[in-house]
Amino acid sequence: MKDAQIQDMPMQNVLLEIKGLKTSFRIFAGKSGFQTFNAVDGVDFTLHEQEIVGLVGESGGGKSVTGFSVLRLIDPPGYIAEGEILYRGEDLLKKTEAEMRRIRGREIAMIFQDPMTALNPLHTVGRQIEETLRLHTPLGARQRRDKALSLLQEVGIPNAGERLSAWPHQFSGGMLQRVVIAISLAARPRLIIADEPTTALDVTVQAQILHLIADRVTTHGAALILITHDLAVVAGVTQRVAVMYCGKIVEEGPTDAVIHSPLHPYTRGLLNSIPHMTGRRERLPQIPGIVPSLANLPEGCSFAPRCPDAEDRCRRHSPALRSLALRSRALCGADGRKVACWRAGAEKEGEGEREKT
Repeated sequence: MKDAQIQDMPMQNVLLEIKGLKTSFRIFAGKSGFQTFNAVDGVDFTLHEQEIVGLVGESGGGKSVTGFSVLRLIDPPGYIAEGEILYRGEDLLKKTEAEMRRIRGREIAMIFQDPMTALNPLHTVGRQIEETLRLHTPLGARQRRDKALSLLQEVGIPNAGERLSAWPHQFSGGMLQRVVIAISLAARPRLIIADEPTTALDVTVQAQILHLIADRVTTHGAALILITHDLAVVAGVTQRVAVMYCGKIVEEGPTDAVIHSPLHPYTRGLLNSIPHMTGRRERLPQIPGIVPSLANLPEGCSFAPRCPDAEDRCRRHSPALRSLALRSRALCGADGRKVACWRAGAEKEGEGEREKT
């Protein structure tokens, strides 16, 4: 599917709405006893039907935990402390475990980042595809076999009939990820969450897998949340992007607008670290410092210790994610954009967004 086709897809009804999501972990911290920290800290996020959205940030930013929270796959010592996860208007946090088992795979599917660990090494790939079909569709044994064959062909597995009887270790990383994609599409879910789906793959096949996911998701009429650490990955695939740092969304908006006119200094830092194919070959700029521990976050904005533009107010008060004022949107073509930064949109009339001191 061409990039222009992705960007021009019409907006549909709201499929998923996350409100004030807070996912916490309670860990033993030695002499100080148990300590609780928030891996996801008050995230608000909306996804429309048939929309493709990127969730971007460094490791430890809360991206994957957000995805796992949607499917309620958070294991102890983690737990969802607050918020709502509304899927088609119903709060998934109020569902029983039996109800969630019917939703996982059928309504919401996940593509995990390491295909080798996502599949059971003791079963053939054909059996694992058929298992999803057995759980979530009324198909008989023969129909499940035919559907599994069709799915492998759809994701580009050569000699699909023979490969149905192959074991996971007999596939390359790229082919194995195609199998995982086939499993995620088996029951025609409305939403697919892809968690770093190209991390374990050779760089030469990453683009193939990304466009395969986007193409198949669009063909099946599903929505996609693409979780990645690389803004370059989402550039040609997603319609909208949300950037996460230390458990919070710090910038959100249409992909082209965010990439060509980033508003948050963290987003600018991520973009500046992407190597360019043309121009002078020189050392890439880097974001100074390291991501702070979630168990010991700095006061104020979590990015302030690493931010070249930080002011005193940044170190004292944490800015909330807010929509830009009309004048700001007109200046940077940022319709529908949000940012959590005191300095972003400083040209707004009356400086109305400054904190009250």
